[in-house]
Amino acid sequence: MITFEHVSKSYDGVPAIVDLNLHIARGELVVLIGPSGSGKSTALKMINRMVDHDSGRILFNGQEIYSFNVQDLRRRMGYAIQSVGLFPHWTVARNIATVPQLLGWNKERIEARVAELLTLFAMSPGDYANRYPHQLSGGQLQRVGVARALAADPDVLLMDEPFGALDPVTRSALQLELKRVHQASGKTIVLVTHDMDEALLLATRIVLLRQGRVEQVDTPLALLSNPTSDFVADFLGRADIGLKLLSLQAVAPFIQPLTIAPPHGQIADTASVREALSTMAAQGVSALRVVDASGQTTGQVRAADLLEAKRRG
Repeated sequence: MITFEHVSKSYDGVPAIVDLNLHIARGELVVLIGPSGSGKSTALKMINRMVDHDSGRILFNGQEIYSFNVQDLRRRMGYAIQSVGLFPHWTVARNIATVPQLLGWNKERIEARVAELLTLFAMSPGDYANRYPHQLSGGQLQRVGVARALAADPDVLLMDEPFGALDPVTRSALQLELKRVHQASGKTIVLVTHDMDEALLLATRIVLLRQGRVEQVDTPLALLSNPTSDFVADFLGRADIGLKLLSLQAVAPFIQPLTIAPPHGQIADTASVREALSTMAAQGVSALRVVDASGQTTGQVRAADLLEAKRRG
Protein backbone atom coordinates (compact mmCIF):
# COMPACT_ATOMS: atom_id res chain seq x y z
CA MET A 1 0.00 0.00 0.00
CA ILE A 2 2.64 2.58 1.12
CA THR A 3 6.37 2.01 0.78
CA PHE A 4 9.29 4.23 1.80
CA GLU A 5 12.53 3.39 -0.01
CA HIS A 6 15.64 5.11 1.38
CA VAL A 7 13.70 8.31 2.02
CA SER A 8 15.45 11.31 3.57
CA LYS A 9 14.37 14.86 4.40
CA SER A 10 16.22 17.85 5.88
CA TYR A 11 15.17 21.32 6.96
CA ASP A 12 17.86 23.99 6.50
CA GLY A 13 20.52 21.30 6.52
CA VAL A 14 19.22 19.59 9.65
CA PRO A 15 18.14 15.98 9.01
CA ALA A 16 14.50 15.25 9.91
CA ILE A 17 14.23 11.81 8.28
CA VAL A 18 17.29 9.69 7.45
CA ASP A 19 17.18 6.71 5.06
CA LEU A 20 13.67 5.58 5.98
CA ASN A 21 12.68 2.15 4.69
CA LEU A 22 9.19 1.01 5.62
CA HIS A 23 6.31 -0.88 4.05
CA ILE A 24 2.74 -0.36 5.28
CA ALA A 25 0.38 -3.09 4.11
CA ARG A 26 -3.27 -2.64 3.20
CA GLY A 27 -5.52 -2.76 6.27
CA GLU A 28 -2.79 -2.03 8.82
CA LEU A 29 -3.01 0.58 11.53
CA VAL A 30 0.57 1.76 11.81
CA VAL A 31 1.53 4.20 14.55
CA LEU A 32 4.55 6.51 14.19
CA ILE A 33 5.91 7.47 17.59
CA GLY A 34 9.04 8.97 19.08
CA PRO A 35 10.37 11.94 21.03
CA SER A 36 9.77 15.51 19.88
CA GLY A 37 11.83 16.15 16.76
CA SER A 38 12.11 12.47 15.86
CA GLY A 39 10.52 13.04 12.43
CA LYS A 40 7.19 11.28 12.91
CA SER A 41 4.99 14.14 11.60
CA THR A 42 7.39 14.76 8.72
CA ALA A 43 7.18 11.10 7.72
CA LEU A 44 3.38 11.25 7.77
CA LYS A 45 3.15 14.48 5.76
CA MET A 46 5.49 13.15 3.07
CA ILE A 47 2.92 10.46 2.24
CA ASN A 48 0.39 12.96 0.84
CA ARG A 49 3.05 15.45 -0.31
CA MET A 50 2.27 18.10 2.27
CA VAL A 51 6.05 17.86 2.73
CA ASP A 52 8.32 16.89 -0.18
CA HIS A 53 11.10 14.41 0.49
CA ASP A 54 14.65 15.19 -0.63
CA SER A 55 15.77 11.74 -1.75
CA GLY A 56 14.53 8.19 -2.08
CA ARG A 57 11.07 7.09 -3.23
CA ILE A 58 7.62 6.84 -1.69
CA LEU A 59 5.25 4.43 -3.42
CA PHE A 60 1.46 4.40 -3.13
CA ASN A 61 -0.23 1.31 -4.52
CA GLY A 62 3.01 0.55 -6.35
CA GLN A 63 3.31 3.98 -8.00
CA GLU A 64 5.73 6.77 -7.09
CA ILE A 65 3.73 9.54 -5.41
CA TYR A 66 5.15 12.17 -7.77
CA SER A 67 3.44 10.35 -10.66
CA PHE A 68 0.06 11.48 -9.24
CA ASN A 69 -1.54 14.88 -9.55
CA VAL A 70 -1.11 16.21 -6.01
CA GLN A 71 -4.82 17.01 -5.57
CA ASP A 72 -5.84 13.57 -6.83
CA LEU A 73 -3.35 11.98 -4.45
CA ARG A 74 -4.68 13.90 -1.45
CA ARG A 75 -8.28 13.07 -2.30
CA ARG A 76 -7.35 9.39 -2.07
CA MET A 77 -5.91 9.96 1.40
CA GLY A 78 -8.10 11.23 4.21
CA TYR A 79 -6.31 13.56 6.62
CA ALA A 80 -7.31 14.24 10.23
CA ILE A 81 -5.41 16.52 12.60
CA GLN A 82 -5.59 17.62 16.22
CA SER A 83 -7.22 20.98 15.52
CA VAL A 84 -9.95 19.39 13.33
CA GLY A 85 -10.30 22.49 11.13
CA LEU A 86 -14.04 22.33 10.41
CA PHE A 87 -15.62 25.25 8.56
CA PRO A 88 -17.46 27.12 11.35
CA HIS A 89 -20.34 28.44 9.21
CA TRP A 90 -21.08 25.09 7.57
CA THR A 91 -23.28 22.41 9.06
CA VAL A 92 -21.87 19.07 10.15
CA ALA A 93 -23.33 17.47 7.03
CA ARG A 94 -21.76 20.03 4.71
CA ASN A 95 -18.39 19.73 6.44
CA ILE A 96 -18.39 15.96 6.01
CA ALA A 97 -19.44 16.36 2.37
CA THR A 98 -16.49 18.62 1.46
CA VAL A 99 -14.47 16.13 -0.61
CA PRO A 100 -17.43 14.22 -2.12
CA GLN A 101 -18.74 17.55 -3.42
CA LEU A 102 -15.35 18.34 -4.96
CA LEU A 103 -15.46 14.93 -6.62
CA GLY A 104 -18.87 15.66 -8.10
CA TRP A 105 -20.96 13.14 -6.18
CA ASN A 106 -24.71 13.62 -6.58
CA LYS A 107 -26.87 14.87 -3.72
CA GLU A 108 -28.43 11.51 -2.89
CA ARG A 109 -25.07 9.75 -2.70
CA ILE A 110 -23.63 12.50 -0.49
CA GLU A 111 -26.59 12.44 1.89
CA ALA A 112 -26.37 8.66 2.17
CA ARG A 113 -22.63 8.80 2.90
CA VAL A 114 -23.04 11.53 5.53
CA ALA A 115 -25.76 9.50 7.28
CA GLU A 116 -23.61 6.35 7.09
CA LEU A 117 -20.60 8.03 8.68
CA LEU A 118 -22.54 9.81 11.42
CA THR A 119 -24.14 6.48 12.31
CA LEU A 120 -20.72 4.79 12.29
CA PHE A 121 -19.49 7.35 14.83
CA ALA A 122 -22.59 6.96 17.03
CA MET A 123 -24.01 10.40 16.10
CA SER A 124 -27.63 10.25 14.99
CA PRO A 125 -27.96 11.95 11.56
CA GLY A 126 -31.31 13.42 12.61
CA ASP A 127 -29.73 15.02 15.66
CA TYR A 128 -26.35 16.13 14.31
CA ALA A 129 -26.39 16.60 10.51
CA ASN A 130 -27.73 20.15 10.69
CA ARG A 131 -25.79 21.33 13.71
CA TYR A 132 -22.86 23.74 13.46
CA PRO A 133 -19.38 23.14 14.91
CA HIS A 134 -19.92 25.55 17.82
CA GLN A 135 -22.83 23.36 18.94
CA LEU A 136 -20.61 20.28 19.38
CA SER A 137 -18.38 19.05 22.20
CA GLY A 138 -14.67 18.51 21.64
CA GLY A 139 -15.16 14.79 21.21
CA GLN A 140 -18.00 15.30 18.74
CA LEU A 141 -15.88 17.77 16.75
CA GLN A 142 -13.10 15.21 16.50
CA ARG A 143 -15.56 12.52 15.38
CA VAL A 144 -16.82 14.81 12.62
CA GLY A 145 -13.24 15.61 11.61
CA VAL A 146 -12.44 11.92 11.17
CA ALA A 147 -15.78 11.35 9.41
CA ARG A 148 -14.90 14.13 6.96
CA ALA A 149 -11.53 12.49 6.32
CA LEU A 150 -13.30 9.21 5.52
CA ALA A 151 -16.15 10.74 3.50
CA ALA A 152 -14.88 9.98 -0.01
CA ASP A 153 -13.92 6.43 1.03
CA PRO A 154 -10.17 7.09 0.72
CA ASP A 155 -7.63 4.30 0.41
CA VAL A 156 -5.66 5.61 3.39
CA LEU A 157 -6.43 7.66 6.50
CA LEU A 158 -3.55 9.82 7.81
CA MET A 159 -3.92 11.10 11.39
CA ASP A 160 -1.56 13.55 13.09
CA GLU A 161 -2.03 13.65 16.89
CA PRO A 162 -5.81 13.55 16.34
CA PHE A 163 -6.76 13.27 20.02
CA GLY A 164 -3.98 15.28 21.61
CA ALA A 165 -6.09 18.27 22.68
CA LEU A 166 -8.88 16.25 24.32
CA ASP A 167 -9.45 15.49 27.99
CA PRO A 168 -8.43 11.98 29.11
CA VAL A 169 -11.98 10.58 29.29
CA THR A 170 -12.96 11.82 25.81
CA ARG A 171 -9.60 10.76 24.40
CA SER A 172 -10.00 7.23 25.75
CA ALA A 173 -13.50 6.97 24.28
CA LEU A 174 -12.33 8.13 20.84
CA GLN A 175 -9.37 5.75 20.86
CA LEU A 176 -11.80 2.86 21.31
CA GLU A 177 -14.05 4.38 18.64
CA LEU A 178 -11.16 4.55 16.16
CA LYS A 179 -10.18 0.96 16.94
CA ARG A 180 -13.76 -0.15 16.28
CA VAL A 181 -13.98 1.85 13.05
CA HIS A 182 -10.68 0.41 11.84
CA GLN A 183 -11.86 -3.13 12.50
CA ALA A 184 -15.21 -2.44 10.83
CA SER A 185 -13.85 -0.66 7.76
CA GLY A 186 -10.52 -2.38 7.16
CA LYS A 187 -8.99 0.97 6.24
CA THR A 188 -5.24 1.48 6.11
CA ILE A 189 -4.46 4.03 8.83
CA VAL A 190 -1.19 5.79 9.62
CA LEU A 191 -1.31 7.67 12.92
CA VAL A 192 1.20 9.92 14.67
CA THR A 193 1.15 10.14 18.46
CA HIS A 194 3.48 10.89 21.35
CA ASP A 195 1.45 8.65 23.70
CA MET A 196 2.83 5.11 24.00
CA ASP A 197 -0.32 3.79 25.68
CA GLU A 198 -2.34 5.06 22.71
CA ALA A 199 0.08 3.39 20.31
CA LEU A 200 -0.09 0.07 22.16
CA LEU A 201 -3.89 0.16 22.21
CA LEU A 202 -4.42 1.01 18.53
CA ALA A 203 -1.51 -0.22 16.46
CA THR A 204 -1.11 -3.38 14.47
CA ARG A 205 2.54 -2.24 14.22
CA ILE A 206 4.50 0.53 15.89
CA VAL A 207 7.33 2.47 14.22
CA LEU A 208 9.54 4.03 16.90
CA LEU A 209 11.66 6.87 15.50
CA ARG A 210 14.71 8.55 17.01
CA GLN A 211 16.41 11.56 15.42
CA GLY A 212 14.87 10.73 12.04
CA ARG A 213 15.89 7.08 12.04
CA VAL A 214 13.86 3.95 12.74
CA GLU A 215 14.84 2.52 16.11
CA GLN A 216 12.44 -0.45 16.02
CA VAL A 217 9.39 -1.60 14.04
CA ASP A 218 7.25 -4.28 15.63
CA THR A 219 3.84 -5.35 16.82
CA PRO A 220 2.93 -3.96 20.26
CA LEU A 221 3.46 -7.38 21.86
CA ALA A 222 6.85 -7.92 20.21
CA LEU A 223 7.97 -4.39 21.06
CA LEU A 224 7.18 -4.90 24.74
CA SER A 225 8.52 -8.44 24.85
CA ASN A 226 11.78 -7.73 23.04
CA PRO A 227 12.92 -4.09 23.01
CA THR A 228 16.06 -4.01 20.86
CA SER A 229 17.88 -1.20 22.66
CA ASP A 230 18.03 0.68 25.94
CA PHE A 231 16.39 3.64 24.17
CA VAL A 232 13.36 1.50 23.24
CA ALA A 233 13.06 0.07 26.75
CA ASP A 234 13.33 3.54 28.29
CA PHE A 235 10.79 5.00 25.86
CA LEU A 236 8.36 2.18 26.68
CA GLY A 237 8.92 2.82 30.39
CA ARG A 238 10.96 0.02 31.94
CA ALA A 239 9.01 -0.03 35.20
CA ASP A 240 5.67 -0.36 33.37
CA ILE A 241 6.52 -2.91 30.69
CA GLY A 242 4.93 -5.75 32.70
CA LEU A 243 1.71 -3.78 33.17
CA LYS A 244 1.63 -2.80 29.50
CA LEU A 245 1.97 -6.47 28.54
CA LEU A 246 -1.03 -7.24 30.73
CA SER A 247 -2.99 -4.60 28.79
CA LEU A 248 -2.43 -6.55 25.57
CA GLN A 249 -3.58 -9.88 26.99
CA ALA A 250 -7.32 -10.61 27.04
CA VAL A 251 -9.11 -12.28 29.94
CA ALA A 252 -10.93 -14.64 27.57
CA PRO A 253 -8.43 -17.54 27.84
CA PHE A 254 -8.68 -17.43 31.65
CA ILE A 255 -12.45 -17.64 32.00
CA GLN A 256 -13.49 -20.52 34.25
CA PRO A 257 -16.95 -21.96 35.12
CA LEU A 258 -18.77 -20.15 37.92
CA THR A 259 -18.39 -21.39 41.46
CA ILE A 260 -21.41 -22.18 43.65
CA ALA A 261 -21.17 -18.66 45.13
CA PRO A 262 -20.49 -16.43 42.10
CA PRO A 263 -18.44 -13.23 42.58
CA HIS A 264 -20.40 -10.00 42.97
CA GLY A 265 -18.13 -7.84 40.81
CA GLN A 266 -18.10 -8.21 37.05
CA ILE A 267 -16.10 -7.37 33.95
CA ALA A 268 -16.68 -7.58 30.20
CA ASP A 269 -15.39 -10.59 28.29
CA THR A 270 -13.46 -8.16 26.05
CA ALA A 271 -11.47 -6.74 28.98
CA SER A 272 -7.71 -7.07 29.33
CA VAL A 273 -5.91 -8.88 32.13
CA ARG A 274 -4.72 -5.52 33.42
CA GLU A 275 -8.30 -4.20 33.57
CA ALA A 276 -9.42 -7.30 35.44
CA LEU A 277 -6.64 -7.10 38.02
CA SER A 278 -7.18 -3.36 38.44
CA THR A 279 -10.92 -3.88 39.03
CA MET A 280 -10.23 -6.62 41.56
CA ALA A 281 -7.77 -4.40 43.42
CA ALA A 282 -10.24 -1.47 43.46
CA GLN A 283 -13.08 -3.66 44.73
CA GLY A 284 -10.96 -5.68 47.15
CA VAL A 285 -11.96 -9.03 45.58
CA SER A 286 -10.02 -11.96 44.13
CA ALA A 287 -12.47 -12.97 41.39
CA LEU A 288 -14.93 -11.37 38.98
CA ARG A 289 -17.92 -12.55 37.00
CA VAL A 290 -17.42 -12.22 33.24
CA VAL A 291 -20.31 -10.96 31.12
CA ASP A 292 -20.77 -10.78 27.35
CA ALA A 293 -22.07 -7.87 25.27
CA SER A 294 -25.67 -8.74 26.13
CA GLY A 295 -24.95 -8.78 29.86
CA GLN A 296 -25.14 -12.56 30.19
CA THR A 297 -22.67 -14.17 32.59
CA THR A 298 -20.21 -16.47 30.82
CA GLY A 299 -18.03 -17.51 33.76
CA GLN A 300 -15.47 -16.01 36.11
CA VAL A 301 -11.81 -15.00 36.26
CA ARG A 302 -9.62 -15.31 39.34
CA ALA A 303 -6.63 -13.18 40.28
CA ALA A 304 -4.59 -16.28 41.14
CA ASP A 305 -5.02 -17.67 37.61
CA LEU A 306 -4.14 -14.37 35.95
CA LEU A 307 -1.05 -13.79 38.06
CA GLU A 308 0.16 -17.38 37.68
CA ALA A 309 -0.17 -17.18 33.91
CA LYS A 310 1.81 -13.93 33.92
CA ARG A 311 4.54 -15.48 36.12
CA ARG A 312 4.91 -18.45 33.79
CA GLY A 313 4.80 -16.22 30.68
